[in-house]
Amino acid sequence: MTQEDAPQRLATQETRDFSELEAEFMKRVARIVWCTVATVDGKGRPRTRILHPIWETIDGKPIGYIATGRHSHKEQHIATNPHVSLSYWDQVHEQIYIDARAHWSDAPEERQRIWDMFKAAPPPLGYDPAMIWRNGPLADDFGVLRLAPSRIEMFSLGWLMQGKPPVVWRG
Repeated sequence: MTQEDAPQRLATQETRDFSELEAEFMKRVARIVWCTVATVDGKGRPRTRILHPIWETIDGKPIGYIATGRHSHKEQHIATNPHVSLSYWDQVHEQIYIDARAHWSDAPEERQRIWDMFKAAPPPLGYDPAMIWRNGPLADDFGVLRLAPSRIEMFSLGWLMQGKPPVVWRG
């Protein structure tokens, strides 16, 4: 293949200012809701699952939370390697890719706050966690996994058709 035959890659639009993509990011995660989350086990093997994060902006940076089972493979994986990768995609080919560090937020007031955040958000993003965790936000089996992204990439088929490059935020 000659250089002329090689596909043209769009350069990325890089930023360190989350406010430049915040509105579009929040719109997409609220609409797409479910994403694939990858962790790495103690033997270096990746494992994916579909999860339901909720996001907020704190001090100009995105922070995600996943209400999930506290005692799971995720718990073991995060203890060994806190790096996770998230991938959102929808049928109109809008994507978000997130590299983040994850840790458990075990403080009772934080667990209650995230429980309430999920309850208060409008559907499809919001839901009542009591449907899954009947004993409430302080129950042993309820966990809050906090996500601190270091990189977010957003792209879409529509942007590609317009010649618009992917947007990449680095925290």
